Amino acid sequence: MIETRVLTEGDWKTWRDLRLAALAEAPYAFGSQLADWQGDGDREERWRGRLAIPGSHNVVATLDGHPVGMASGVPTDQDRVVELISMYVAPVGRGRSVGDHLVRAVEQWARLVGARTLRLAVAEGNSNASALYRRNGFRDTGEFGDLMPDGLRREHVMAKGLTA
Repeated sequence: MIETRVLTEGDWKTWRDLRLAALAEAPYAFGSQLADWQGDGDREERWRGRLAIPGSHNVVATLDGHPVGMASGVPTDQDRVVELISMYVAPVGRGRSVGDHLVRAVEQWARLVGARTLRLAVAEGNSNASALYRRNGFRDTGEFGDLMPDGLRREHVMAKGLTA
């Protein structure tokens, strides 16, 4: 059974374990690199700080009681626009609707905080993630996001309008 729950700063070890797994297993999908979060970057206060971003909503998905996915919703500088970030589903959770549960959890939060638009950026070539987002109502905006660490690919921005 898939369950989602909201994380607090006290859950930093769960977030850390999933984030490090994500950056190791799927480096092609993230703007951050594993090395950024290891060594001197691997500090409890940094992980707690990531979960304490003002106005953020951080969720973990468990499958049969084991953490297998994570996602965050964060405010933006645009009025009534929030962003879905740090989305990851471990290989054991893929193809089992874990990603759909995470997207829905962030979308539900976005509606509760009065957002009209939920945006995200997906790495060029990450076709599985793009398909997940399209299946959940997101559309490509035609905008480009950040340059990926490889210096070649860019993120593509997708968005979903949220109606009352």
